[in-house]
Amino acid sequence: MLEKLLKWDRDTFVYLNGLGIEDYDVFWSTVTNFNTWIPLFILFLILFYLKFSRKEALYKFLTVLGLAVFITLVTHVTKISVARLRPNNTEEINTLIRILKTPTDYSFFSGHASSSFSITMLVFLFLRHKVKWAILFFIWPILFALSRIYVGVHFPIDILVGMVVGLLSGWLFYGLYQRFIAPYSTLARP
Repeated sequence: MLEKLLKWDRDTFVYLNGLGIEDYDVFWSTVTNFNTWIPLFILFLILFYLKFSRKEALYKFLTVLGLAVFITLVTHVTKISVARLRPNNTEEINTLIRILKTPTDYSFFSGHASSSFSITMLVFLFLRHKVKWAILFFIWPILFALSRIYVGVHFPIDILVGMVVGLLSGWLFYGLYQRFIAPYSTLARP
């Protein structure tokens, strides 16, 4: 069963990566770069301060930072524990694929997918009743995660597991916030 799943994963990756068109390389290489998304993080911070009291916005921001640290640690520990090679470092397929990035660390699970989906989920849960278009925040992690297949550094299972771990972590931190922090962070808005 595991062998069939890994074969599907490898074959699906080769197929999806092969759909890449050179004319879009700059776009996907830009999308996959973390720094490209800094304006979105600034927007999240601005929305917190526009929609909540200063104290509540600060606690929400610190919760997002805590989540970022948590998801980074979980991803790192999982990667070194599983030690799955990235597609660009896998000899049996690296001559068959388009490679735009060449990281040398491990692949499972995608840190780009887990971090972007976790942060987006938490921010969405915080802002969903205050910002009508908050669901659009999910465009970011979808593009961010897909870019990892395009540039040749993650298998689909890496992305899917990273996405699920990220979404669940976002829900977890929202629940922790509601239970332990929210009672102390709300103030009447001036």
